Amino acid sequence: MFNKAFLLGRVGKEVKLAYTKDSCPVASFDMATNEYYKDKDGERVTATTWHRIVAYRNLAEICTNLLNKGSLVFIEGRIDKRNWIDKDKNNRTATDIIASRVQVLDFKDTTHEDIESETPAAVDNDFPL
Repeated sequence: MFNKAFLLGRVGKEVKLAYTKDSCPVASFDMATNEYYKDKDGERVTATTWHRIVAYRNLAEICTNLLNKGSLVFIEGRIDKRNWIDKDKNNRTATDIIASRVQVLDFKDTTHEDIESETPAAVDNDFPL
């Protein structure tokens, strides 16, 4: 089986950093990707899709330090679906991209352009977000 996502887009909000009860850093941020097409009148239309990106451990801290709203990034990761029941007892679902690699494309300093998780196999979704 194969579960891999590749996204190129812009960070929509500042990165949020939190820690699990075991002190594992977890960064999350929204990322926008755009698709362009022409409508029936020949006008160019932009369709934006928002993605929630989650990074763990060292990659989480690096994302927090390097990414800002508007940063152009390439994300490689896996698709993860979460289910829960909210406070009103409604079933809820969310889809996240669990990042294993983040490449900052408009970063001024070239020392950290391509960031890869040190332990991609350990990047699982067993942590509460």
